[in-house]
Amino acid sequence: MTYVIAEPCVDVKDKACIEECPVDCIYEGQRSLYIHPDECVDCGACEPVCPVEAIFYEDDTPEEWKDYYKANVEFFDELGSPGGASKLGLIERDHPFIAALPPMNK
Repeated sequence: MTYVIAEPCVDVKDKACIEECPVDCIYEGQRSLYIHPDECVDCGACEPVCPVEAIFYEDDTPEEWKDYYKANVEFFDELGSPGGASKLGLIERDHPFIAALPPMNK
């Protein structure tokens, strides 16, 4: 199980969750943030600090945002497990599902 970042984060990327994450498992894509499912320790520290309420425990993700779980997992298919987001900084891409969304949250 892991946490998922859903639609309210797209084109917002507040990053309060990054500051709160004790294991550095929240990575920044072009339009959204992503939680690495293998690096996340399920501590939940990120969830309450998200100002747009975009972070959900996998099983608690609202039905309309279930595709964001797949996007969060598959975002790391090419990247693997770098062992910490701060080493990489901004990753100049997004999962195709998120990249195809119209501009949001402006």
